[in-house]
Amino acid sequence: MRIKGTFLDEISHDIPHQNWGEAEWDRDFGYMREAGIDTVILIRCGYRRWQTFPSRVLTAEEGCYEPPVDLVDMFLRLSDKWGMNFWFGLYDSGKYWDRGEYEQEVALNKRVIDEAWSRYGHCKSFAGWYISQECSRNTGKIVDLYASLGRYCKEVSGGLPTMISPYIDGSKNVSQYNASTSKENVVTLESHEREWDAIFAGIQGAVDIVAFQDGHVAYDELVDFLKVNKKLADRYGLECWTNSETFDRDMPIKFLPIKWEKLRLKMGLAAQAGYRNAITFEFSHFMSPQSAYLQAGHLYDRYMEYLKTLE
Repeated sequence: MRIKGTFLDEISHDIPHQNWGEAEWDRDFGYMREAGIDTVILIRCGYRRWQTFPSRVLTAEEGCYEPPVDLVDMFLRLSDKWGMNFWFGLYDSGKYWDRGEYEQEVALNKRVIDEAWSRYGHCKSFAGWYISQECSRNTGKIVDLYASLGRYCKEVSGGLPTMISPYIDGSKNVSQYNASTSKENVVTLESHEREWDAIFAGIQGAVDIVAFQDGHVAYDELVDFLKVNKKLADRYGLECWTNSETFDRDMPIKFLPIKWEKLRLKMGLAAQAGYRNAITFEFSHFMSPQSAYLQAGHLYDRYMEYLKTLE
């Protein structure tokens, strides 16, 4: 199992910003390419009032702050340079869909999709769309949100693929503001299968790829959830990837680079469950040799050693 893609998190909602400029990002794309990564996914183009490009829609309608750099333009140019596929992540209001106003979230994002495609759709590395609203349960109108946005992305862009990266409401699904590393009242394998069977049935044809986050359940439970996710995705014609997180959810400090042994275990379990593709959250903070975390560079070294064993 190899990591073929990574999220790009420049909003840095709950992890520290590294304050990189284009020179640092250029080097990082080089490190990614050396590690075999060919896909970069902007995790969100904006969150609440922060944005990655100077969106007329978000500035006017949501009062978003004007960014000093058009990061989407920069990421696309670097993707072109390094032969990467770039996926555009949609806007997360942090409020509308959280309080049940799903229609407002969808309508706003459709205007952002139009603007993004008008500005960047000509770029050769623009390869797909990431629907950034993350969920774990079949609550509210999440099916309608995914289906509506997925279909609209395809309609606007001539059929480019769409991706979601949900999570599993397991024992490690705890807030970074909670000192505990486990919780009660977790989802069961049976209830998870039942809810995602219904979600996949509703988003069939609108979403192409599902990459469940792998960090929210105990290691001894993970392979069973991976197998269920792939079985359901196969049933409804979705590609099933794994989002093999490179940060450690077991630590009381949120978030630090993961221990290599844990990452290797998770990738091995995904391979055992029949997965072929892995992405990660998130190379630049938790795996890059130039990360603010010293441990991230060591994780990169261990991963590169591991790749040699696969040759």
